[in-house]
Amino acid sequence: MPDSRPDIILIITDQQRYDTIAELGFPYMDTPNLDRLVREGATFTNCHISAPSCAPSRASLFTGYFPHTTGIFKNADTWQHSWVELLNKSGYHCVNVGKMHTTPFETPLGFHERYVVENKDRYLEGRYYFDEWDKALAARGLVKQQRVLYRKREDYSECLGAFDWELPADTQSDNFVGNMAAWWLKTKPQSEKPLFLEIGFPGPHPPYDPTPDEAAPYMEKELPLLEVTEEELENQPPPFKAMRKHNSEVDHDSVVHQLNPSQEARHRQRAYYLANVTMIDKKVGEILQALEERGDLENSVVIFTSDHGDCLTDHGHSQKWTMYDTITRMPMIVWSPGRFEGDQRIDGLCQQMDIGPAILELAGIEVPESMEARSVLPALEGREWDEREVVFAEHSKDGILQETECMTMVRNRGWKLVHFLDEPFGQLFDLENDPDEVNNLWDAPEHSSKKQALLDALREWRIRSSLQTKNWAEDFR
Repeated sequence: MPDSRPDIILIITDQQRYDTIAELGFPYMDTPNLDRLVREGATFTNCHISAPSCAPSRASLFTGYFPHTTGIFKNADTWQHSWVELLNKSGYHCVNVGKMHTTPFETPLGFHERYVVENKDRYLEGRYYFDEWDKALAARGLVKQQRVLYRKREDYSECLGAFDWELPADTQSDNFVGNMAAWWLKTKPQSEKPLFLEIGFPGPHPPYDPTPDEAAPYMEKELPLLEVTEEELENQPPPFKAMRKHNSEVDHDSVVHQLNPSQEARHRQRAYYLANVTMIDKKVGEILQALEERGDLENSVVIFTSDHGDCLTDHGHSQKWTMYDTITRMPMIVWSPGRFEGDQRIDGLCQQMDIGPAILELAGIEVPESMEARSVLPALEGREWDEREVVFAEHSKDGILQETECMTMVRNRGWKLVHFLDEPFGQLFDLENDPDEVNNLWDAPEHSSKKQALLDALREWRIRSSLQTKNWAEDFR
């Protein structure tokens, strides 16, 4: 007898900001397929990741535990287990197409099939690891655009990581992953097992590399760019000041950061980044079409999210490794007409990893007691749901965030605090009166009570976490 549990399709982009979907209030975007998911699905509008870089954020999402519990604090930390293993054991056929950012890259992680496509311009985790994309390009006699080639351009240091994709359009990484996912859905024989399919798009992570036809419309648009003042930069913590300088000297992911970029350079970078999002949006539409042709769309739950955002020179920074909302706040859309009410905006605070136990519950799997993630399924089903009073994110020292051993964020609806281990400095933002997070109130005596309350919440969270997760390894396996 066929298993009637829903197919679960989890689509994850890399480094996509919240303000990149037209239907969520950003009309400069061209995202008709994501707009459809928003209109017909439920969107968590106050959802936050657990770490401001790829691997620790993804490990948190796919385990249901914070980085300090998993020990995965930064990219290249070993990550080899996930709740996908529980789906596998329960009878789901589990497939990954595209990026996961496990270490090692080819770790099974519970998947029956993995078609690995990793960073467009990898160095840290394995310069000569050849993934599915590398092999497909080589089969056509092509070499992908990458840092060693971009460095030969005379304008390399002026581009802020934005380059035209000059090879055939179908070889661009997001097109490649989208095409591979649709191809798998169209050609793989049907199974009586329900499907869990993770589709990991490499973009809009840099290099920002849309095809020229996709970049051109955004180059003609007026795009919002947050003003960066000397006062804001001066009041940033020393590790952020050092990181700004470092990113202007070392070209991570083909981005040479500029300390004082022109408005033209900022606009071009933003346009190319947003064009990458539109390319992904088109592939999301094709994936939905493939599900429909397969006959699986009606009994599918489609989830769309990303692992963290990108400053894109806002706050004077390149990429991630900071705790601004443009990094930590994520789009998370759950689409399943007939199962969940459409056109929902769920404003309650949640951690992105809270979708994990909801996936397990949809699959009829008992959620491990030690899991730090809290299911958002009641919110999706219109039942009583307790939003989180506070959310957290954390990151350790790495090759880019070099001047702190550990950075931790605690945020409630009105205030945000960023703590640096063993240091007298930090960040404190009044989110109601300063939603752009430019006025650091850490040293303001009139707000000392707010600062202390958030520091207290941080302390209690870590103590409670150590107790709750004491048997997490046993519960999780």
